Amino acid sequence: MLNKTQYDFVSVDHAIQPLPTSYVVDQQWATLGKALFNSPLLSKDNTISCASCHMLDFGGDDGFSVSTGVGSQSGSRNSPTVLNAVFNFKQFWDGRANSLAQQIDGPIHNPVEMATSWPEVISKLSQDSYFSTAFRQLGISHIESEHIVQALTIFEQSLITPNAPIDQYLLGDENALTPQQLRGLEKFTQFGCSACHQGRNIGGNLFQKLGQVGDIPAELAADKGKFHLTSDPLDLYVFKVPSLRNVALTAPYFHNGAIKTLPEAIQIMAKTQLGRELSSEDINDLVALLESFTAPMSH
Repeated sequence: MLNKTQYDFVSVDHAIQPLPTSYVVDQQWATLGKALFNSPLLSKDNTISCASCHMLDFGGDDGFSVSTGVGSQSGSRNSPTVLNAVFNFKQFWDGRANSLAQQIDGPIHNPVEMATSWPEVISKLSQDSYFSTAFRQLGISHIESEHIVQALTIFEQSLITPNAPIDQYLLGDENALTPQQLRGLEKFTQFGCSACHQGRNIGGNLFQKLGQVGDIPAELAADKGKFHLTSDPLDLYVFKVPSLRNVALTAPYFHNGAIKTLPEAIQIMAKTQLGRELSSEDINDLVALLESFTAPMSH
């Protein structure tokens, strides 16, 4: 790999940390990665691209409960946002990939997503005048899977959304949050939400069991999470804690997209994870706070 993308991190005295406001990325590789991200040549029948399920201008996911792959097949889990995914400690809902680079193999080979193989993809890209030229300009005459992965990874490392109101507040702008959002932030900390949703991605940095203290709602109970990978009873209903960045844009919610609205999602989390019944004022304050986690992509 090339030098990794470099970020200017700033740390503050808070459970939530701001995203870096600037970064240095290899622009030539990122441009190629963007073209690959948007290319349906990465799927078996040339109908699906990464961007089909990860729409960058709409929160980095696709707005459906589960995504549709080649041949109109449905996946089984909600498409996670690709925005700020570089700051997650692992990828996928069950954390089965340790990095963005490792994650890319998943959808390429998944029979209900892109349903293809590296040799097929490489053959198509090699015959495509844009891609063969773009790779050649980077000194690559024979495209290999690692080159495709490298370009996609570097592009995805640039998909960050700094300067959300929450970040501006954490970096010292006391007027960045409304009074209601400030109340929400206090409750977010006080109720214990920030025990799991913290750090740069306001989540995405640990595993947690769904149903810590309360029953899991029936519509969320079919998927047993990490247990499907490990068969370890301790992993029953264990999922990676999702990032809450841009969460107001990424409905529907949870691993299977069964929950349609933020107020409903907040209520379920309070009940099943914290054993709390929230008042409608609490919920409204928390929704207002979550809206302060939204920011456009940095360019």
